[in-house]
Amino acid sequence: MPDISRQTRAPLTIDRAELRLVRLPLLQPFVISTGTMHDRIFPLLTLYSGDHEGYAEGVMDPLPDYLGETLPAAMALLKDLFLPMIVGKSFENPAALDKLLAPWRGHQMTKATVDMAFWDLWAKSLNLPLQTVLGGTGDAIDAGVSLGIGSIDDTVARVADHHRQGYKRIKLKIKPGHDVALVRAVRAAFPDIRLSVDANACYTLADAGLLQKLDDLALDYIEQPLAWDDIQDHAVLQKRLKTPICLDECINSVRACRQALQADAARVINIKVARSGGYYTALKMHDLAAAFDVPVWCGGMLESGIGRAHNIHLSTLPNFTKPGDVSSASRYFARDIINEPLEATDGRMAVPQGAGIGVSLDESFLSEMALSSESFSA
Repeated sequence: MPDISRQTRAPLTIDRAELRLVRLPLLQPFVISTGTMHDRIFPLLTLYSGDHEGYAEGVMDPLPDYLGETLPAAMALLKDLFLPMIVGKSFENPAALDKLLAPWRGHQMTKATVDMAFWDLWAKSLNLPLQTVLGGTGDAIDAGVSLGIGSIDDTVARVADHHRQGYKRIKLKIKPGHDVALVRAVRAAFPDIRLSVDANACYTLADAGLLQKLDDLALDYIEQPLAWDDIQDHAVLQKRLKTPICLDECINSVRACRQALQADAARVINIKVARSGGYYTALKMHDLAAAFDVPVWCGGMLESGIGRAHNIHLSTLPNFTKPGDVSSASRYFARDIINEPLEATDGRMAVPQGAGIGVSLDESFLSEMALSSESFSA
């Protein structure tokens, strides 16, 4: 992890903040085991300091179907607690902000919205790309794609399309009754592609026999097959599987990450800054997994270009050795809220250039997509 205390400058004062609620329709419904998403509704936060602006978006769902956080609760917490608490205050570095947010229990995705906007602001104040401040290197990363649940024929066709586009990993969403036959059909059609599956916590240990049938299909990993908060059962299941288990929903703290690694419940870790509560924790998870010689990758939440740019910069750290969910924005949205296109070429996603996350808001389009907007001053 980079030594944040050495990335010094005069303390950065947050002069004001703007919180918008944005709705972006999806081009196609995105179906997973817990439901169907037709659009992305999310808080978009801008922090201001002098001439600099830092951006982040929240990834919590309207209802608690991924984790326990909800969009209405996040908006209330941002408005009533976190933004009044930080606007007008000065921070020596991101670690100082993390220390202020840490005592509040839970609400990791809401904390991360504030934290990520500050990291972007901080990097811009240093006139450095976010990847440099985080400790990453390189000008492009391998891009993977995540495909929602559909029929077998439709899924095979979509895999073929994304394989032609050069994506380095294809992940299939699965659920009971829509699993082994689907994966077998895709593997038969594409014997050599890097393939993984994501269950979004919809199986139990009673399904171990069924999940063992996936062992013969050369999967890179099976992501979060069991309960969203159960590390122990994943450790039991991993002993019965040859295929590595990747944990996502379970890894919401450094402690949970350590416990999963010590118990051999996860041989791959999906790191999402938002689920972790911010970059400071995500960086610790990255280093901890590296110490266990366990690879990591960056998961996506159908983010707009702001969240996508954050994910790209994070993915330049050295232990992100598996392709993440950083596919082209045009797969999801007819138009993004940023000016710079984030599009993969031959399975590679370029790191946005410039200070901070390297993208800027399309204010004209954003004004059309914003459902509400509120400003906070000292």
